[in-house]
Amino acid sequence: MYIEEIYRVEAPYREDMVVKGYRFGKGDKAACILGPMRGSEIQQLYICSQLVRVLKELEGNGCISAGKEIMVIPVVNNYAMNVGKRYWGVEDVDINRKFPGSSYGEAAARIAGGIFEAIKDYSYGIQLASFYMTGEFVPHVRMMETGYQNTSLANLFGLPYVAVRKPAPIDTRTLNYNWQDEMTAAFSLYTNKNTEIDEESASQAVAAVLRFLTRMGIIRYESHSGYISHVILEEDLSNIHVTCGGIFRSLVKTGADVRYGNKLAEVIDPYEGSVKETVYAPTDGIVFFQYTEPLIMQGEMAYRLIHRLHA
Repeated sequence: MYIEEIYRVEAPYREDMVVKGYRFGKGDKAACILGPMRGSEIQQLYICSQLVRVLKELEGNGCISAGKEIMVIPVVNNYAMNVGKRYWGVEDVDINRKFPGSSYGEAAARIAGGIFEAIKDYSYGIQLASFYMTGEFVPHVRMMETGYQNTSLANLFGLPYVAVRKPAPIDTRTLNYNWQDEMTAAFSLYTNKNTEIDEESASQAVAAVLRFLTRMGIIRYESHSGYISHVILEEDLSNIHVTCGGIFRSLVKTGADVRYGNKLAEVIDPYEGSVKETVYAPTDGIVFFQYTEPLIMQGEMAYRLIHRLHA
């Protein structure tokens, strides 16, 4: 294992922010695994730390394939993580909306540019990511429909679902999109936690990454076969919004099999304690995403359902 400095942000009044990379093996740039760009992604940091631990052991046992290099960057935005913020700096800027970056732009754009220059030539790119809304997902691999996406490769992670989405204009500034633009096969991995550590889904994500690296011939590692992934299009998901704000009481969990008319949640009046709204399932399906904050605003998305197909 070789630890190298990927990028440094000099600071006049505190320690410099140093982005570190952990390199395993030598040769072709085979795979890059990138951790948190947001300070709230504690689960993603933990997953990367476990990957570093396992890859160090594998390298010591000679299990990194000859002529292959793996890079793990456990965290990018450690400044925000240290002070309990989600985004970068006093401007609250999302680094993952600044790619491919610029060496002459604002601080977040310079960070993105420095990172991207170091990782853009890898054959496979794996980002441990979080959603823009607070909530939990069924563990899955997400890809953007850029014309370069390959769902067959995404299936090799062995996670329950592969979600494909059409990029919006703002998505053209994300790492996933720009990685694909550089002909890197890019994947975003989502687990069911972000701000706290969930050992079960973290282990599932670690196993999925190691399974993919094994199946691509980058490492030698014994793992179970995982799931046969089901490919879904985000545009086909049923989004369920609440019509009023209040205290949110969820009655189902991610992965739950629900039927049309099942009660999913209640919105409670924060002053009087009465039920202001009951949320029902609009179709048969599986809970793919659920909102997890105790308070919910009017119009907020509470759930996303995968339609269940009937024979």
